[in-house]
Amino acid sequence: MKIYNFLFLFLSLTSFAQSKTGTIDIDYILSKMPELSSVQQQIETYGKGLDADLTKKYEAYNVLIEAYKAEEATFTIAQKQQKQEEISVAEEDITKFQKNGSQLLTIKRDEILKPLYQRIGASLEKISKAEGFSQVFQTGNTIVYLDQNYDITLKVLKDLGIEVKEGE
Repeated sequence: MKIYNFLFLFLSLTSFAQSKTGTIDIDYILSKMPELSSVQQQIETYGKGLDADLTKKYEAYNVLIEAYKAEEATFTIAQKQQKQEEISVAEEDITKFQKNGSQLLTIKRDEILKPLYQRIGASLEKISKAEGFSQVFQTGNTIVYLDQNYDITLKVLKDLGIEVKEGE
């Protein structure tokens, strides 16, 4: 039985040792893609639209406040409560819009960037299969040592047709 356990352990270690692991810096690749400026412009335009909508909500809110202040002395108690409720609803609407606006901007950014990530992913898969990588990690804070021979970032850039100057 010990022989089988030893054989299993030996086969596991040799198969693990035969796996090839690489790294890639997706953010760097994305920053070098010529389409990124167009994507950033689309995101900026969408954000400006959200800002314009928020400004309109603030203006409507300020109109409610000014109207309330100007006519407060002439309101009955019921009218005051109604106007205060309108102001409260407008405040809640602004708060919800601000919260949802940042989420909408994130969703829009992800939607616009998705085709770029898909292109990077397809190129990564192509190169990984061609060079026999069984795993590819994204570079970041978790990698403590990186042998540049296994970094396929530049190969993916080349596959995508993006030229990178020496030293970048």
